[in-house]
Amino acid sequence: MTEFIAPLQNLMDHFRRLPGIGGKTAIRLAFSVMELPEQEAEDFAAAILAAKREIHLCRECCNVSTEDVCPICADEGRDHSTVCVVEDAKAVLSFERVHDYRGVYHVLGGTLSPMNGIGPDHLHIRELLHRLGDDTVKEIIVATNPTVEGEATAMYLARILRPFGVTVSRLAYGIPVGGDLEYADEITLHRALEGRRPIG
Repeated sequence: MTEFIAPLQNLMDHFRRLPGIGGKTAIRLAFSVMELPEQEAEDFAAAILAAKREIHLCRECCNVSTEDVCPICADEGRDHSTVCVVEDAKAVLSFERVHDYRGVYHVLGGTLSPMNGIGPDHLHIRELLHRLGDDTVKEIIVATNPTVEGEATAMYLARILRPFGVTVSRLAYGIPVGGDLEYADEITLHRALEGRRPIG
């Protein structure tokens, strides 16, 4: 790739480190930032720093939060007996758009992927098991993506959750195999929730 002047090249290089950002997109984003008025550029930089400094993981569900416990876990109007297990915080946002699900969540922080060196200890599985310490949770909906890694994670969870006596269900396949929850529309997610089935 052609080298640009150092400050611009540095900005492009940082954009390219983000997932899904290639060379052309990095160039476009860098020039877009350069075209911002100085105050907007400062606000943009401040927003990035604030997100890094103020956002951490909820101690209950491992979702992103600015508080010790996220608003969903703190909501007494939610059904705390049903826990929807998802790969990441983006999936929580997808389900919340549907407005049909009134349970709570648990964010794994990824999926099992032995090829990439990601085992159970790299995910928030221990925190999930800790939530089963009393009789509050009755059902766990495994809502990992229908990919090879997502399916392997779902089967692993079904196996380790079986001794706890909770119902473990899997989303129905309204979501296409190989697709991501992040891009699913509300109707597809609604059908997937309605058609969930037991596993294990």
